[in-house]
Amino acid sequence: MEGKKRIRVLVAKPGLDGHDRGAKLLAYKLRNAGMEVIYTGLRQSPRQIAEVALQEDVDVVALSCLSGAHDYLFPRTVSLMREMGLEDIPVIGGGIIPQQDILKLKQAGVKEIFTPGASMKDIVSYITGLAAQQPVAK
Repeated sequence: MEGKKRIRVLVAKPGLDGHDRGAKLLAYKLRNAGMEVIYTGLRQSPRQIAEVALQEDVDVVALSCLSGAHDYLFPRTVSLMREMGLEDIPVIGGGIIPQQDILKLKQAGVKEIFTPGASMKDIVSYITGLAAQQPVAK
């Protein structure tokens, strides 16, 4: 990625979910792929995540939820980001997400959902593609 702006990804764990192994693994893989990763840690509110996205000028937000609260937390994060003028920053999600919830999440503005078994290589590739679609100057 020499000579290019490094892709900045915010990896966040919204809600009370205390399981962060997948989020940490994603952060590790993204860093190995040359991306800059901001990891918020556990138990972040949608507002905290949106504020970090604004402050850190990220290119992509990656949410991880295993608690079952994705149907509230993901759309709320997207909504708050829109209120802050961050509608150009794509949000992706991952975790234990039932198949019947994926369409609703996408309709709420989440670009893609990755469920258990998704290839880290595919996730890295997807994020790279999203970032490439972003305007050069923010």
